[in-house]
Amino acid sequence: MNHSTSAANEVESALNHLMEHGYAVIEGVLESDQLAVLRSQVDEVLATEHAAPVVPEGGSAAVVDPAIEKYLADSYTVGKDELARIMQRVRSTRAAELDTPWPFDIRDVNKTFLHLPTLFDEDRSQRIWNLLKKVDAAAALVEHPLFLELARAVLGVDCVLSDCSGTSIGPGTGGGAWHVDVPLGQLDEPLPDFPLTTQNVWMLDDFTEDNGATRVVPGSHLSRRKPTWAEDDVSDEIALTAPAGSVAMWLSNTWHRSGPNESDRPRRAILCYYGRSWIKSFNDFRAGIPREKAEQFSQTLRYLIGYSAHGPQRG
Repeated sequence: MNHSTSAANEVESALNHLMEHGYAVIEGVLESDQLAVLRSQVDEVLATEHAAPVVPEGGSAAVVDPAIEKYLADSYTVGKDELARIMQRVRSTRAAELDTPWPFDIRDVNKTFLHLPTLFDEDRSQRIWNLLKKVDAAAALVEHPLFLELARAVLGVDCVLSDCSGTSIGPGTGGGAWHVDVPLGQLDEPLPDFPLTTQNVWMLDDFTEDNGATRVVPGSHLSRRKPTWAEDDVSDEIALTAPAGSVAMWLSNTWHRSGPNESDRPRRAILCYYGRSWIKSFNDFRAGIPREKAEQFSQTLRYLIGYSAHGPQRG
């Protein structure tokens, strides 16, 4: 069997499992040297941003409704300092948006429009937003031929990148809440009978039963329902275990959450989140990545982050 035939068979097998069960895991994708570079670059950013979290300037406290702060405090396990930083990010963004408020309850706002925690689980877990700006080695993951082909097979050939981030689930943490991915959380049931987005998780560490490996409920993507936002065990859930260098992929309507990390080390990963071209992206890459850096990306990657993939100025 030649290489092209083998690759085609791998795509077909993964796609079949993805559509039937709502997830797929492919092992041995990253070579050891590539994995080492990614770990090094991600760890450097994690350390820098944990010591000095990114907090933009600007904005007035007077234009932010206290209901936003209460919603964030009730929804996420964040400390007082991180909550204050999120609120400053909200104020800065609000100022850039001409101090335009959301004209309805915060619980009805699409999470794509919200700032979410960078440090959570009381600062033991961490997210790196806008990873393509900060980790050069991440670009190759976004346009990896196998996983880009899978994303296009599920979402259409014109799909785009909605987000690219790094994550570290800290030791001694209890895991996240069950959810489906945006924008499904804002839709009424029954949910659409087709996926709107896909998530690819590049494992920088072994994913094990006890170190926070992502939990999914196989077949839940067919239920057209949303899970209850809770951390309780769910019948039929499984942990997506695999060695470092593997990739887990799931559909937006598959129930999932990060598992409890009962080990003494963090569990790290890179997330590449793709969406249908007609859905608003989670991240505004064109604003967040300097133009001179985007110029160095391939044409494929530039399209995926929004170049020639957004509404033009008309008239």
